[in-house]
Amino acid sequence: MPPTDPATSPAVIELRQYTLRPGRRDELIELFDREFVETQEETGMVVLGQFRDLDDPDRFVWLRGFPDMEVRHRALTAFYGGPVWAEHGPRANDTMVDSDDVLLLRPVSPESGVTVRPAERPPVGSPAPDRFVSATVWSFPPGHPDAHDLIRDGLLPVLRETGPAPLAVLATETAPNTFARLPVRTGENVVVVITSYPDDSAHRTHVAGLRSHPAAREILQGLDKEQASAPRTLGLTPTGRSLVR
Repeated sequence: MPPTDPATSPAVIELRQYTLRPGRRDELIELFDREFVETQEETGMVVLGQFRDLDDPDRFVWLRGFPDMEVRHRALTAFYGGPVWAEHGPRANDTMVDSDDVLLLRPVSPESGVTVRPAERPPVGSPAPDRFVSATVWSFPPGHPDAHDLIRDGLLPVLRETGPAPLAVLATETAPNTFARLPVRTGENVVVVITSYPDDSAHRTHVAGLRSHPAAREILQGLDKEQASAPRTLGLTPTGRSLVR
């Protein structure tokens, strides 16, 4: 059965980015939203969000969560070894060029996870909502845990002051990937900040407000000194069945 709790906030989250064959994204989304939502949740995971990448017409991004790493292993084993994936998996795989760009994440604090209500998921065929979701990935050198504090204690208060509060703030889950059939990116030390806006214009206004904030320059300069690479922001639009929107 799908989750029945009014709200759930998984402790382990995958951020999955798929590069697709040209022109086949809508085909995968239609198949995914029809066949792969409730059937995954029946195994113990929760499908959190499905998105079109606005900067790449051949990229599909999605989030799924698990209560812990042990449940993750059991749920993935059950789903990818089960009849639904056996029937529909080959068609899904045929739309993809690459499906290995995966970050394994966890909330940076108990209140910073992705909280959703699966019982409120729109039905199959629902129109996509008019929303814009940003997912900014901040990358730091491995073994640099203080970098998370720079985001949590420095950047987040300014983000909340200048625009909508992030929906979630996630960091690298350091536990080993126990489901080798699905690779994840290793050697990563990232913080992912996910925020929802009415549209792209509201997002750009928030970014401008951040840059003009009196304390932001010092905070961003501090982050710049610690980063392994420049932050990357995914500009996303939810599909009709996405819970994160």
